[in-house]
Amino acid sequence: MKKLICAVISLLIIAGCISPAFAAQADSFVPVIRFVAASDSHVKEEDHTNEQRITKMLQLAYSIAGEDTSYSALDAVLVAGDLTNDGTKPEFDNFSNAVFGSLQEGTKFLGVVAKNHDGYQMKREELRAYYKSVTGNNADFNTVINGYHFIGISASPDDAQHYTQAQIDWLEKQLAEATAEDPNKPVFVMHHEHNRGTVYGSSLYDGWGVTYFNSLLKKYPQVVDFSGHSHYPLNHPGSVWQGDFTAIGTGAIYYSEFTVEGERTYHPADSGDTATFWLVELDKDNNMRLRGYDINEGKELCSLMVNNPANPANRDYTPEKRKAASSAPAFSKDAALTVNPVTGGCKVTVPAARSTDGMPVVLYRIYAKNSMGMTVAKNWVMPSYYRAVEQDTIDLELAGLGAGEYTIGVVAENAYGMQSEPVEAKVTVESENTFQSFLDQIAQFFNLIKDFFIQLFW
Repeated sequence: MKKLICAVISLLIIAGCISPAFAAQADSFVPVIRFVAASDSHVKEEDHTNEQRITKMLQLAYSIAGEDTSYSALDAVLVAGDLTNDGTKPEFDNFSNAVFGSLQEGTKFLGVVAKNHDGYQMKREELRAYYKSVTGNNADFNTVINGYHFIGISASPDDAQHYTQAQIDWLEKQLAEATAEDPNKPVFVMHHEHNRGTVYGSSLYDGWGVTYFNSLLKKYPQVVDFSGHSHYPLNHPGSVWQGDFTAIGTGAIYYSEFTVEGERTYHPADSGDTATFWLVELDKDNNMRLRGYDINEGKELCSLMVNNPANPANRDYTPEKRKAASSAPAFSKDAALTVNPVTGGCKVTVPAARSTDGMPVVLYRIYAKNSMGMTVAKNWVMPSYYRAVEQDTIDLELAGLGAGEYTIGVVAENAYGMQSEPVEAKVTVESENTFQSFLDQIAQFFNLIKDFFIQLFW
């Protein structure tokens, strides 16, 4: 098994998916604690798909843990809210059955309930009480496992408030006591919504971040904060964020969501097929290994090594450093477009580009240039980087082209807007009729004017 692991790591180094430094750390990494961090299971009453995903998640986590000869335990399972889809008691029963029907001895369940989906049907006090009745856990808690504090905060018992000042005061007390015990040890905090301005999906524009905890958490560099709510993918580089503290987006057990090209809450056709979780491990020096998994495929999506996050000097995952460490994707030297002209446009297939920095290719852009070299049409498509599926080719299309000859180009782009060299081909497009061709040319002209002013003033 160890030889197989080493061979896989060697292949990943060659492919540029992980760095030699990470490989060296991973090879010698011996955990002292291991836990699942997930969220947004959205368990339903009649549709049992998400319950089955919980079962698959735990089976996969136990399988991975069991293959580690140095440390085979799975110590905890964290689920950061939206446990249910509509907040009904039968849904909570289904969630509890799925979790506790799969937990093995020695694994602690830790979860919080959210204001929105979990709180749709019950008053908040009743919600918190019913959650405790089916899980045995308090809605707010500070639990110590293997010497590490896990602090969770659920939606407040007051229906008029999201989180109360009393909860925030309680959190500060728990953080002060936990960090006083050992300032060099991470403290894990869990709530449903992202802290605004941290991980991917938390910006004011994305709309999935809250500000209740930001000013408090900034006082404690030891905090590693897990949150969900957005369903934004965990293997996006922005889903692990460091600043005054560390924040980690958990992805979601039930579907993925994105902001792409200013389109908020974008859902690609296969987003419902996604189900992800983090497997989190720490070694004796408090270095943290994060491995993201695709539940349905049973495969690893990404691997990250975070040097002891309790030390404020260790901040390799700031947005600035992540961007500086990134590089543009690349097509193979022999990559070529397959272009099929259609009336008023074309359909294009291109070989998938490769990452050059271990971060995923998140976008492909297609454009058409006319005989004067002016871009007259463009479009984009997002690859399924949020799933552990192989995509050998990418399909794109363009519409709204008048009759004529065009240069069609495709570029691959990473999360920081860095683009590959284009792959281009010539195509001749026919229009359905002369009048339609004239209208297409007029539309192209006004699109050029619009793009010019956007670039000039935006």
